[in-house]
Amino acid sequence: MFVFMRTITYASLFIGFVLIYLPARILAWAGVVRPAELAWPQIAGLIMATLGAALALWCVGAFAWIGKGTPAPFDPPRRLVIRGPYRFVRNPMYIGATLALAGAALFYMAMPLFLFVCGFLLVTHLFVVIYEEPTLRRSFGPEYEAYCQRVRRWFPARKALPGGAPKLAQDEVRRGGRNPGKTSVPEERTKIAQGETMG
Repeated sequence: MFVFMRTITYASLFIGFVLIYLPARILAWAGVVRPAELAWPQIAGLIMATLGAALALWCVGAFAWIGKGTPAPFDPPRRLVIRGPYRFVRNPMYIGATLALAGAALFYMAMPLFLFVCGFLLVTHLFVVIYEEPTLRRSFGPEYEAYCQRVRRWFPARKALPGGAPKLAQDEVRRGGRNPGKTSVPEERTKIAQGETMG
Protein backbone atom coordinates (compact mmCIF):
# COMPACT_ATOMS: atom_id res chain seq x y z
CA MET A 1 0.00 0.00 0.00
CA PHE A 2 2.85 2.35 0.85
CA VAL A 3 4.37 1.90 -2.61
CA PHE A 4 1.14 3.10 -4.21
CA MET A 5 1.15 6.21 -2.03
CA ARG A 6 4.75 6.94 -3.03
CA THR A 7 3.91 6.36 -6.68
CA ILE A 8 0.91 8.70 -6.57
CA THR A 9 3.00 11.37 -4.86
CA TYR A 10 5.90 11.25 -7.32
CA ALA A 11 3.63 10.93 -10.35
CA SER A 12 1.57 13.91 -9.21
CA LEU A 13 4.71 16.02 -8.84
CA PHE A 14 5.99 14.99 -12.27
CA ILE A 15 2.66 15.44 -14.03
CA GLY A 16 1.90 18.67 -12.23
CA PHE A 17 5.27 20.24 -13.04
CA VAL A 18 6.10 18.92 -16.52
CA LEU A 19 2.65 18.46 -18.04
CA ILE A 20 0.70 21.29 -16.38
CA TYR A 21 2.82 24.00 -14.76
CA LEU A 22 5.54 24.39 -17.41
CA PRO A 23 3.12 24.34 -20.40
CA ALA A 24 0.89 26.88 -18.62
CA ARG A 25 3.86 29.18 -18.04
CA ILE A 26 4.93 28.86 -21.67
CA LEU A 27 1.43 29.68 -22.91
CA ALA A 28 1.21 32.67 -20.58
CA TRP A 29 4.64 33.92 -21.66
CA ALA A 30 3.68 33.57 -25.34
CA GLY A 31 0.32 35.28 -24.78
CA VAL A 32 -1.64 32.27 -26.07
CA VAL A 33 -5.24 32.04 -24.91
CA ARG A 34 -7.81 29.26 -25.09
CA PRO A 35 -9.39 28.95 -28.57
CA ALA A 36 -12.83 30.52 -28.80
CA GLU A 37 -14.29 27.51 -30.62
CA LEU A 38 -13.50 23.85 -31.07
CA ALA A 39 -12.28 23.05 -34.57
CA TRP A 40 -10.55 19.88 -35.78
CA PRO A 41 -7.12 20.82 -34.30
CA GLN A 42 -8.68 21.23 -30.87
CA ILE A 43 -10.60 17.95 -31.12
CA ALA A 44 -7.52 16.08 -32.35
CA GLY A 45 -5.44 17.68 -29.62
CA LEU A 46 -7.90 16.65 -26.93
CA ILE A 47 -7.91 13.05 -28.17
CA MET A 48 -4.12 12.95 -28.37
CA ALA A 49 -3.67 14.47 -24.91
CA THR A 50 -6.21 12.08 -23.38
CA LEU A 51 -4.59 9.01 -24.92
CA GLY A 52 -1.14 10.19 -23.89
CA ALA A 53 -2.19 10.86 -20.31
CA ALA A 54 -3.93 7.46 -20.11
CA LEU A 55 -0.80 5.71 -21.39
CA ALA A 56 1.41 7.52 -18.88
CA LEU A 57 -0.93 6.66 -15.99
CA TRP A 58 -1.05 3.02 -17.12
CA CYS A 59 2.76 2.92 -16.94
CA VAL A 60 2.76 4.51 -13.49
CA GLY A 61 0.35 1.83 -12.29
CA ALA A 62 2.52 -0.91 -13.81
CA PHE A 63 5.55 0.43 -11.94
CA ALA A 64 3.71 0.20 -8.63
CA TRP A 65 1.76 -3.03 -9.20
CA ILE A 66 4.35 -5.10 -11.08
CA GLY A 67 7.67 -3.43 -10.32
CA LYS A 68 6.94 -2.66 -6.65
CA GLY A 69 8.49 0.78 -7.10
CA THR A 70 7.90 4.22 -8.54
CA PRO A 71 8.90 6.10 -11.72
CA ALA A 72 11.26 8.31 -9.69
CA PRO A 73 14.98 7.60 -10.35
CA PHE A 74 15.70 7.63 -6.62
CA ASP A 75 12.93 5.10 -5.86
CA PRO A 76 12.90 2.77 -8.88
CA PRO A 77 11.00 -0.52 -9.29
CA ARG A 78 12.45 -3.60 -7.56
CA ARG A 79 11.46 -5.80 -10.48
CA LEU A 80 11.97 -5.27 -14.19
CA VAL A 81 8.66 -4.15 -15.71
CA ILE A 82 8.18 -5.76 -19.12
CA ARG A 83 4.41 -6.26 -19.13
CA GLY A 84 1.54 -4.02 -20.18
CA PRO A 85 2.67 -1.26 -22.54
CA TYR A 86 6.30 -2.21 -21.85
CA ARG A 87 5.77 -5.27 -24.05
CA PHE A 88 5.84 -3.04 -27.12
CA VAL A 89 8.37 -0.27 -26.35
CA ARG A 90 10.86 0.25 -23.53
CA ASN A 91 9.79 3.81 -22.68
CA PRO A 92 5.99 4.06 -23.03
CA MET A 93 5.61 6.46 -20.10
CA TYR A 94 7.76 9.10 -21.82
CA ILE A 95 5.87 8.49 -25.05
CA GLY A 96 2.58 9.04 -23.22
CA ALA A 97 3.85 12.29 -21.69
CA THR A 98 5.06 13.45 -25.11
CA LEU A 99 1.67 12.68 -26.67
CA ALA A 100 -0.08 14.62 -23.90
CA LEU A 101 2.18 17.63 -24.45
CA ALA A 102 1.83 17.43 -28.23
CA GLY A 103 -1.95 17.25 -27.84
CA ALA A 104 -1.91 20.42 -25.75
CA ALA A 105 0.29 22.15 -28.32
CA LEU A 106 -2.11 21.13 -31.08
CA PHE A 107 -5.14 22.24 -29.04
CA TYR A 108 -3.70 25.73 -28.55
CA MET A 109 -1.90 25.79 -31.93
CA ALA A 110 1.07 27.20 -30.03
CA MET A 111 4.50 27.00 -31.64
CA PRO A 112 6.33 27.70 -28.32
CA LEU A 113 4.64 24.65 -26.87
CA PHE A 114 5.64 22.55 -29.90
CA LEU A 115 9.23 23.66 -29.29
CA PHE A 116 8.86 22.63 -25.65
CA VAL A 117 7.73 19.17 -26.81
CA CYS A 118 10.86 18.88 -28.99
CA GLY A 119 13.05 19.91 -26.06
CA PHE A 120 11.30 17.42 -23.79
CA LEU A 121 11.94 14.63 -26.30
CA LEU A 122 15.63 15.53 -26.59
CA VAL A 123 16.17 15.73 -22.83
CA THR A 124 14.25 12.49 -22.28
CA HIS A 125 16.26 10.63 -24.93
CA LEU A 126 19.56 11.79 -23.42
CA PHE A 127 18.37 10.85 -19.92
CA VAL A 128 17.37 7.37 -21.11
CA VAL A 129 20.62 6.71 -22.99
CA ILE A 130 23.07 8.28 -20.53
CA TYR A 131 21.53 7.37 -17.17
CA GLU A 132 18.50 5.11 -17.25
CA GLU A 133 19.65 2.28 -19.52
CA PRO A 134 23.10 1.86 -17.88
CA THR A 135 21.41 1.86 -14.47
CA LEU A 136 18.94 -0.84 -15.55
CA ARG A 137 21.78 -2.93 -16.98
CA ARG A 138 23.59 -2.79 -13.65
CA SER A 139 20.41 -3.58 -11.71
CA PHE A 140 18.92 -6.39 -13.81
CA GLY A 141 21.85 -7.65 -15.91
CA PRO A 142 21.07 -10.38 -18.49
CA GLU A 143 17.32 -10.04 -17.97
CA TYR A 144 17.41 -6.43 -19.14
CA GLU A 145 19.80 -7.24 -21.99
CA ALA A 146 17.41 -9.90 -23.26
CA TYR A 147 14.54 -7.43 -22.97
CA CYS A 148 16.47 -4.86 -25.04
CA GLN A 149 17.02 -7.48 -27.73
CA ARG A 150 13.27 -8.13 -27.97
CA VAL A 151 11.82 -4.63 -27.52
CA ARG A 152 12.92 -1.38 -29.12
CA ARG A 153 13.49 1.89 -27.28
CA TRP A 154 10.92 4.18 -28.89
CA PHE A 155 9.13 2.42 -31.76
CA PRO A 156 7.32 -0.93 -31.62
CA ALA A 157 8.89 -3.78 -33.56
CA ARG A 158 6.94 -5.96 -35.93
CA LYS A 159 4.60 -8.45 -34.34
CA ALA A 160 6.42 -10.93 -32.15
CA LEU A 161 5.99 -14.67 -32.65
CA PRO A 162 5.28 -17.08 -29.79
CA GLY A 163 9.03 -17.59 -29.25
CA GLY A 164 9.35 -13.96 -28.22
CA ALA A 165 11.64 -12.76 -31.00
CA PRO A 166 10.40 -10.15 -33.46
CA LYS A 167 9.03 -11.66 -36.64
CA LEU A 168 11.39 -9.56 -38.75
CA ALA A 169 14.43 -10.98 -36.96
CA GLN A 170 13.20 -14.55 -37.37
CA ASP A 171 12.55 -13.95 -41.06
CA GLU A 172 16.09 -12.69 -41.47
CA VAL A 173 17.44 -15.79 -39.71
CA ARG A 174 15.47 -18.02 -42.05
CA ARG A 175 16.71 -16.16 -45.11
CA GLY A 176 20.30 -16.14 -43.89
CA GLY A 177 20.49 -19.76 -42.82
CA ARG A 178 19.21 -23.16 -43.73
CA ASN A 179 15.84 -24.32 -42.60
CA PRO A 180 16.56 -26.74 -39.71
CA GLY A 181 13.79 -29.08 -40.73
CA LYS A 182 14.87 -29.41 -44.35
CA THR A 183 17.67 -31.68 -45.57
CA SER A 184 19.98 -30.19 -48.19
CA VAL A 185 20.55 -31.91 -51.56
CA PRO A 186 24.21 -32.86 -50.85
CA GLU A 187 23.22 -34.42 -47.53
CA GLU A 188 20.42 -36.39 -49.19
CA ARG A 189 22.78 -37.73 -51.83
CA THR A 190 25.28 -38.72 -49.15
CA LYS A 191 22.61 -40.65 -47.27
CA ILE A 192 21.58 -42.49 -50.47
CA ALA A 193 25.20 -43.39 -51.24
CA GLN A 194 25.75 -44.65 -47.70
CA GLY A 195 22.61 -46.77 -47.96
CA GLU A 196 23.78 -48.33 -51.23
CA THR A 197 27.19 -49.09 -49.72
CA MET A 198 25.66 -50.73 -46.67
CA GLY A 199 23.37 -52.78 -48.92
